[in-house]
Amino acid sequence: MLWQHAVSRIGNWPLPANTFTVARMLKTKGYKRDMYEGGIRTPMLVRWPGKVMQGSKSDHVSAFWDILPTFAEIAGAEIPKDIDGISFLPALLGKNQKQHEYLYWEFHEQGGKVAVRMGNWKAAKLNIDKTPQGETELYDLSKDIGETNNLAKSNPEIVKKMEDLMKQAHKPSKAFPFVNEVASP
Repeated sequence: MLWQHAVSRIGNWPLPANTFTVARMLKTKGYKRDMYEGGIRTPMLVRWPGKVMQGSKSDHVSAFWDILPTFAEIAGAEIPKDIDGISFLPALLGKNQKQHEYLYWEFHEQGGKVAVRMGNWKAAKLNIDKTPQGETELYDLSKDIGETNNLAKSNPEIVKKMEDLMKQAHKPSKAFPFVNEVASP
């Protein structure tokens, strides 16, 4: 299997060690399931002889929910209409690729946290169970992949846009509620 071959090439470490290694190589902040790039940025390896050019690279930004539409398109199956994912098959083939307007993540562990990425901008809110209206951090990933320079105070209009996207994307859930919200059925 390709995955086993790839792992054997970098050392036979379990996934958390690989995730840590990738995060350290990229000099990103955070660990698996953090809202920082070290927790959500993951490289993807593809081998598809005759389709994907060997040695090619793409900086296309995608998320796990893009896997279903991509595999459906490759298989010639109908892509479901009611999903957030976008097929990244064009990026694999070196063609023009549709981009997400934004990507949104939320985790309910460790006090609740959310993040949104729009272009090169990334915003994160931590400990939202304790402070739902707390500070929003803002980073320009094109200049600060390590998320060390919080630009929120100098970019209030971008922070407002990112907070609006967080509210728009969040869907209350009985299974995964934040402490300070009333979940819908």
